[in-house]
Amino acid sequence: MAQTRSALLGAVAIYLSVGLLVMGNGLQLMLLPIRGGLEGFEPVQLGLLGSGYFFGFVLGCVATPRLIVRAGHIRTFAALVAVASAVALGYPLAVDPLIWVTFRLITGFCLAGLYLVVESWLNDQATNETRGMLISTYVAVNFIVTTFGQMMVTVVQPTSFVLFSIASILVSVAAVPIALTRSSQPPPITYVRFRPVRMFRLSPTGTVATFLIGIATGAFWSVGPTYASQTSGSITDAAWFMSVAVLAGAIVQWPAGKISDSIDRRWVIIALGGFCAVVGTVIAILPFIPGLWFALAFGLGAGLLPTYAIAAAHVFDFAERSDYVEISAGLLLLHGLGSTVGPLIAGFAIQLYGPNGLFLTTSAVQILMLGFVAIRLSRREGLPEEEKQHFDLGTSAAVAVVGDEDAVQLSDLVVQEPAD
Repeated sequence: MAQTRSALLGAVAIYLSVGLLVMGNGLQLMLLPIRGGLEGFEPVQLGLLGSGYFFGFVLGCVATPRLIVRAGHIRTFAALVAVASAVALGYPLAVDPLIWVTFRLITGFCLAGLYLVVESWLNDQATNETRGMLISTYVAVNFIVTTFGQMMVTVVQPTSFVLFSIASILVSVAAVPIALTRSSQPPPITYVRFRPVRMFRLSPTGTVATFLIGIATGAFWSVGPTYASQTSGSITDAAWFMSVAVLAGAIVQWPAGKISDSIDRRWVIIALGGFCAVVGTVIAILPFIPGLWFALAFGLGAGLLPTYAIAAAHVFDFAERSDYVEISAGLLLLHGLGSTVGPLIAGFAIQLYGPNGLFLTTSAVQILMLGFVAIRLSRREGLPEEEKQHFDLGTSAAVAVVGDEDAVQLSDLVVQEPAD
């Protein structure tokens, strides 16, 4: 207990930095689609904003480890913070869809790099005794401050410059705790392999589900705020809709993971995906009824957001420990690629069917995933409980840290000595 408390105190600077960073990003995720809609952006253009962000995120995951090897964690973090902060101020100065898509790509690149820096730092501070608590706390911080960031759009009108300034301030201040930390810089983890074919052979269900989940969640994060604000006619209601969904995902993620330890994880994926498809269809069909609408938002988040961790855990069930780092990175990239496609598909659907096209898209993707998983159930028997890895949020969450110190030490993707 004392060791865990000491580890948490030692990670305070990391949590503070990532909290400010994610809060600023959460504000932008909510603000930009709403402001873009007010500026007359077409649904496809709003979808492209999300696609640009997630494509930049994928590029950042690939390129940033090399920056860390070359410049070190603190310099890399400071440089990316400066760029991300400047870009946040650029949106109201140049209200143009093409420019905004470019800005979103740059932001995605920077945020991916910033997450990798803080997550590799957290990975280095953890031991097998403290790793689970540190990473679970990290994931919880992400969910909580994302909600706070989204709710900030209710403070000032989105047509104002103020919210963009707040986002820039939050991202800028995130550099302070890391820059002043006394902790030594950790060895960087380099993600030099992305082998989706190998992952597919290892676990077809987990690999395909991860990509499809990326499509659905990417669409939700990118176009959800626009749908919510247009449907309710209230920015406050839109912020609550997105926040309720995020909190539902946070609440359900751990119990869903523990249930998947005792039964075939594919049945949990089917249950969550089926529930999400039903809720999405109901949202698309029913008229706006405030109380029911928020209850449906909770159901949507509960079905949609925890599924990545279950799919990832299913892949890890068939993996060797020495491959954990590579698989964690590969799943993150695959999810990012799906998230790049999703907003664009949702944008076209909204163009054709109106705001409810978003949930027609997410429901269709969930149904497609259910069909594939059902086929795989007939092709491959599930692992018995004693042969499965216990659900580990630190390994299966959509983060770069790996919740197993031995796995990190076994991986040949960990650079022990930074290059000169």
